Amino acid sequence: MKRKLMGMTTTDYVISASLILLVIPQIRGVRQTLHNTLLPLVAVAAAAAYYLKSFPTQGHDLGLDIAGVVAGAVLGVACGAATRLSRASDGIAFARAGALAALLWIVGMASRAGFEYWSTHGGSGSLARFSQDNLITGAAAWTAALLLMALAQVLGRLAVIRVRSSRVAMAG
Repeated sequence: MKRKLMGMTTTDYVISASLILLVIPQIRGVRQTLHNTLLPLVAVAAAAAYYLKSFPTQGHDLGLDIAGVVAGAVLGVACGAATRLSRASDGIAFARAGALAALLWIVGMASRAGFEYWSTHGGSGSLARFSQDNLITGAAAWTAALLLMALAQVLGRLAVIRVRSSRVAMAG
């Protein structure tokens, strides 16, 4: 059952917190198995399935999507590059996020939650004016752009870590 909390639902808060908290296993460190690699991707895909009802392409919606993808990719690649990798005794790569990698993850995930909170707690007028001035069609366009940003962040991080992991595993 969804309960509204000033524009955001309890489910919205839980999903946002879950995506942010994916940083915990990154800080503790994880073996680079298929399961550990795909978990963040599955989490973002589940959020997309829950939130994404349409994919607007009118006005400057695609430009907003591209900006979201670029911002997410930059954060993800930087997060992956700032993650320490080592080789376990069995030859499997082990990744551990340091402070910078964790901060980049949190900034990306929390910025989307913060935007959602702001837009439903007093920012709707400013957002509507910005959207109108920049030919963005509305909430569905923002939802798509923010989900694409999250997906790009996850994919960027995964790609960098997978490439680096294969090099670490082969180096031994």
